Amino acid sequence: MWEDIKAFENQLKRTESMPEYIFYDGPPFATGLPHYGHILAGTIKDVVTRYQTMIGHHVTRRFGWDCHGLPVEYEIDIKLGIKTREDVLAMGIDVYNEECRSIVTRYVGEWEKIITRTGRWIDFKNDYKTMDPSYMEGVWWVFAQLYKKGLVLCHTALAAKLHFQILKPGLNYKEVSDPAIMVSFPIIGDPHNAALVAWTTTPWTLPSNLALCVNASFVYVKVQDKLTGATYIVAESRMSVLPSKKSKSDASNGPAQDAKPTSKGSSKEKVKGGKDTGSYELLEKVSGSSLVGMKYVPLFDFFQEYSDAAFRVVSDNYVTDDSGTGVVHCAPAFGEDDYRVCTTSNIIQKGEDLIVAVDDDGCFTDKISEFKGRYVKDADKDIVNVVKAKGRLVHSDRVTHSYPFCWRSDKPLLYRAVPSWFVAVEEIKEQLLESNKQTYWVPDYVKEKRFHNWLENARDWAVSRSRFWGTPLPLWISDDGEEKLVIDSIDKLEKLSGVKVTDLHRHKIDHITIPSQRGPEFGVLRRVDDVFDCWFESGAMPYAYIHYPFENTELFENNFPGHFVAEGLDQTRGWFYTLMVLSTALFGKPAFRNLICNGLVLAEDGKKMSKRLKNYPSPMEVIGDYGADALRLYLINSPVVRAEPLRFKKDGVYSVVKDVFLPWYNAYRFLVQNAKRLEVEGLLPFVPIDHVTLQMSSNVLDQWINSATESLVQFVRQEMDAYRLYTVVPYLLKFIDNLTNIYVRFNRKRLKGRTGEDDCRIALSTLYHVLLTTCKVMAPFTPFFTEVLYQNLRKVCNGLEESIHYCGFPNVRGKREERIEQSVGRMMTVIDLARNIRERHNKPLKTPLMEMVVVHLDADFLEDITGKLREYVMEELNIRSVVPCNDPLKYASLRAEPDFSVLGKRLGKAMGTVAKEVKAMSQADILAFEESGEITFSGHCLKLTDIKVVREFKRPDNVMEKDMDAAGDGDVLVILDLRSDDSLFDAGVAREVVNRIQKLRKKTGLEPTDMVEVFIEPLDDDKSSLEHVLNSQEKYIREALGSPLLSFAMAPPYTVIFCKEKFHGISGLSFAISLARPTLSFNSEAMLALFQGNNEHAEGLKFYLLSRDSSKLKSEFHLSNGKMKVDCIVDQPAVDVVIGGHLFLTVGDYYMSTRPK
Repeated sequence: MWEDIKAFENQLKRTESMPEYIFYDGPPFATGLPHYGHILAGTIKDVVTRYQTMIGHHVTRRFGWDCHGLPVEYEIDIKLGIKTREDVLAMGIDVYNEECRSIVTRYVGEWEKIITRTGRWIDFKNDYKTMDPSYMEGVWWVFAQLYKKGLVLCHTALAAKLHFQILKPGLNYKEVSDPAIMVSFPIIGDPHNAALVAWTTTPWTLPSNLALCVNASFVYVKVQDKLTGATYIVAESRMSVLPSKKSKSDASNGPAQDAKPTSKGSSKEKVKGGKDTGSYELLEKVSGSSLVGMKYVPLFDFFQEYSDAAFRVVSDNYVTDDSGTGVVHCAPAFGEDDYRVCTTSNIIQKGEDLIVAVDDDGCFTDKISEFKGRYVKDADKDIVNVVKAKGRLVHSDRVTHSYPFCWRSDKPLLYRAVPSWFVAVEEIKEQLLESNKQTYWVPDYVKEKRFHNWLENARDWAVSRSRFWGTPLPLWISDDGEEKLVIDSIDKLEKLSGVKVTDLHRHKIDHITIPSQRGPEFGVLRRVDDVFDCWFESGAMPYAYIHYPFENTELFENNFPGHFVAEGLDQTRGWFYTLMVLSTALFGKPAFRNLICNGLVLAEDGKKMSKRLKNYPSPMEVIGDYGADALRLYLINSPVVRAEPLRFKKDGVYSVVKDVFLPWYNAYRFLVQNAKRLEVEGLLPFVPIDHVTLQMSSNVLDQWINSATESLVQFVRQEMDAYRLYTVVPYLLKFIDNLTNIYVRFNRKRLKGRTGEDDCRIALSTLYHVLLTTCKVMAPFTPFFTEVLYQNLRKVCNGLEESIHYCGFPNVRGKREERIEQSVGRMMTVIDLARNIRERHNKPLKTPLMEMVVVHLDADFLEDITGKLREYVMEELNIRSVVPCNDPLKYASLRAEPDFSVLGKRLGKAMGTVAKEVKAMSQADILAFEESGEITFSGHCLKLTDIKVVREFKRPDNVMEKDMDAAGDGDVLVILDLRSDDSLFDAGVAREVVNRIQKLRKKTGLEPTDMVEVFIEPLDDDKSSLEHVLNSQEKYIREALGSPLLSFAMAPPYTVIFCKEKFHGISGLSFAISLARPTLSFNSEAMLALFQGNNEHAEGLKFYLLSRDSSKLKSEFHLSNGKMKVDCIVDQPAVDVVIGGHLFLTVGDYYMSTRPK
């Protein structure tokens, strides 16, 4: 249907003149198929944007694609068998990039199919791609603005600003065995000739060591080996890792979890050593802070030029005592923390070139002369031998751990510093924190804690990558490095270079040079090789996707920051962060105003969803089984919308169908069945009464459901305006439950027309408007289900929109009846409590009881429960009277208990004294406390939340538990008189009879609107007992069935019986029930009189009438006001046949005509 009427496109056209609501859709990679994380985020986005459209906004929704970066290159490297960077250069960047371009949109069709099937409305035809020239030009503009503001740092201007980059980025981990060694670093001038001991799993970093790092707050011990006399310094808590000379070491098995490679494995990876600390003598304990500044003897002399500042002890909190020795060796070229610590401690200066002694192929440079040209991992063994030869090897072992390998070369990944271009985030840190304050997050703790902390510790952001498929940096530099030019547009590049530009990828612009502005003798400027980090591209999305500032200037400037974004928790360090950094740097404000952060969707066993393990059902399988709306509600109603993890369970989706959609649909079906019944009975078709008129209904349940519907509208508006999607479904669930189990259930007589046609139409119209409003309220959440219901509901009401998704969100129209809502809520509590009492005493609802007492202090509620709501309570609980009681002490004794969980921490030692005083409170004290809301003991003021008031049932004297029992919930107390009474026998039997008839109807497959006649035949010899019951309970049975229960003796011989069943031992009685088609009943004398006593003609008329379809016959009589001319019988005179005079349309009608008025 949506495709036929172009619903989404038309919705956008209809709202063009409305205020803009700007939604930013983060671009996913299209190199794989969407998973539950995408569907979850997409559902959140769809719910919010549909809602915003319904409340009067124009919401442009364009899908986006992240086309550049490592995932694409990875696919192509696998496809083409590329192992090294040189392979790409040999092939040609142009060939490589076009291969990348060819696969970027490989799964676009599947994405559109799946996302559309989930019910999400988003524009795929007008999508944006980060590889589009217009988008890439926008990225250039952003970078150029940052450069103009002095927020771009480069390796030639500030050489020490280096990006720590894994040389050969990869995804696969392998279990490997690496050296795990302890190395001594003798302290210069120490009276005991002590040496600090550091542990590392990367011996190849030792030639580049410039410092040792300790934790200033730790206690360190100086211990002497009793056998060798060597003196070592380690953290006191790590002393046990020192090797024992009495037994072989039980050394480390390394880290317990997969991780990216740490700088040297020394601060995070775990090691276990010998436990025999008796091998060492404790000389003294020293603080970590006292070690800071001490100089030590370098292990190698490759960096002697740093000796004035280097080879000393520094401190930082990144050193932990859960692994290693509490001493970390620092090689600033190979560890981010190492680099940070060495620069803040002035071991190296930020303004100087950092010597990185490992080249692009992972081999030592000439700087490390002893191992130059060797691949670093291959040199590990020889480096260990050199350390041992120098007498500095304290212990050597192997560590087995999971380590990342490059997909290209299948070599271990190395962590080292490479020259890079940075955004100076540290310079705008305070502005970032201020921008964050201007945003609204759900849940807020992610903003206040996780994201705030990330911003507070933000460091300069390396935005360049030494790769091929990406947006090239728009930076041209002269050969002498003196002239730099940042290009901010295609037009500018064309003007300065004289070259026509149609594509901004490397192979299309790398050859373009720009003449030096200093003159021809200075040559030309050439572009740097790097491309942008794809996170920079996605962070530029708010500007680039609409080609700002080259187009859409007014649209952007009138609506920035955007109104809404939503992604997963991991984006606090990804897209949310890059959006915030770039917008703050460019405009001094956040990129977005409102944000929903979702958690991770896990497999049912709590593990990550894995295609290999097949530990989760595919999204399309779940949608195929239960529908997209069920999946949407399941996700929205889970902890995952509050940034918590969700263990996905397919059964949970089924529960949504069972608990939400089936009851909701049943309420709708009940409306349809009873609306159709009006026509079946020959009445005018159902047309809903207008909402304003319905607000005047005197029926208490109409007033209640109208008020509850207003509350639903108000609540959903309130929660959606606050972006709390997860609160809506529980509220809806309760509302649907109330609609079906209170309004529909308690109103069955009215809805079935048993209280008169006018009252029936009011009840049906009320139900109609409630369902219509509910559909509109829930349309953003369940777009398919609500559309189906809406299309049927609009058939009986002119002037409704073509689609529910063209409708506005309901406004609060009528008045709320808070008293009625509260009273009905309490009524349901009373019913539940009474049912519990019945169950405890094995008293089924079919067994009538004489009396129920309701105890409560609220006079209004007691008035309602014994007035407006009385008949509903009595019928539902099958009791004869409801007695109000506002004296809480008549049937209960009160006891006060202190809430230790609340008061314990607050009162401390005074808790015991206060507890005694609380427990000693008298009945009068407790009542006074409940009325005033507070009481003071020993100087401590206690509130209602501090004291639990326990109401214990006080049974009247000489009454046993089996005769009277009670139940309460702390608010209302219900007392049931359980004593049997012979006067209740007839009512009990009547309930049993009705119950058997209803079950027989269901067994036969009858719909509630199917008209049948019900006959009963006593099977006992003494038929009087059953006849007595039927006579005394005739009204109840007739109202319960919607028609009289007829004696089988009244069935005419031509009655068509289609079901008959016998029942024995029902309350000591036996009987047979027959279900028959509606049967005509004739007044034979009146029929003969029509033909002046001609019996043949009278029989002919009967035969003709019996041959007619009963529903059509009924309709004809109704249209002619109960009188019909019959002139179609051959050789018989025409006669006027009158309903109630000559015939009755059913035996039941005839029976009722014979009853006294």
